[in-house]
Amino acid sequence: MTNDPISNLLTVIRNAIKSSDKSKHRSVSVPSSKQLVKIAEILYKNNYIEKYRVNEHEPKKFTLEILLGNTAKNNILGLKRISSPGLKVYAQAKTLPSVLNGYGIAIISTSKGIMTNKQAKKLGLGGEVLAYVW
Repeated sequence: MTNDPISNLLTVIRNAIKSSDKSKHRSVSVPSSKQLVKIAEILYKNNYIEKYRVNEHEPKKFTLEILLGNTAKNNILGLKRISSPGLKVYAQAKTLPSVLNGYGIAIISTSKGIMTNKQAKKLGLGGEVLAYVW
């Protein structure tokens, strides 16, 4: 059990992308949660990963499997966790971060759910800045 599942997800993806053995780390899997599934959905919609799915191996034991493929190796240059369990980082709608002048995305947890900084800005929502992806 990990204290910070979002950080764990980002680290697993980062390590798989940096791995020299491309065939070994084509997909990764982590314990699943609604929050992680939403983050995977955002990564998929922004073309950072090829596919994701939730598997049930045992009753009430779900894993999130992410297929990285060549998409992630070509599109993800960096992943950075911003907020942590010990230090929450919040941004108002007017001050939402821009990652690499709009080439990357910030993942924001708002009152309307988890979304990118671009979606939150359109809706006029602020929230907790979870991570940067570029």
